[in-house]
Amino acid sequence: MEIKVLGTGCSSCRALFTTVQEAVAQLGIEATVVKEEDLMKIMEYNVMSLPALVVDEKVVSKGRKLSVEEVKALLK
Repeated sequence: MEIKVLGTGCSSCRALFTTVQEAVAQLGIEATVVKEEDLMKIMEYNVMSLPALVVDEKVVSKGRKLSVEEVKALLK
C-alpha cells in the first residue's frame, strides 16, 4: 500500500503525516508513507484544499486534519 500526504509543509500537513504514520503502526500494515510537497505533483491530483490524503493513488480526504481513528478507518 502506498500512502501520500499532500501538502506544502504547513502545520496541518505535518500533523497529518505524523497521524498517518501512527495509524499505520497501530494497524501493523505494510505501507509506504510519503509526504509530497511538490506543487506540480500535488496539482496532478486535482486537489484544491490541503492537506490531502491519497491511498494507492486515490484521494480519500482533502482539506482537513484527521484523527488516528479516522485514518485507520480509511486504511482498512
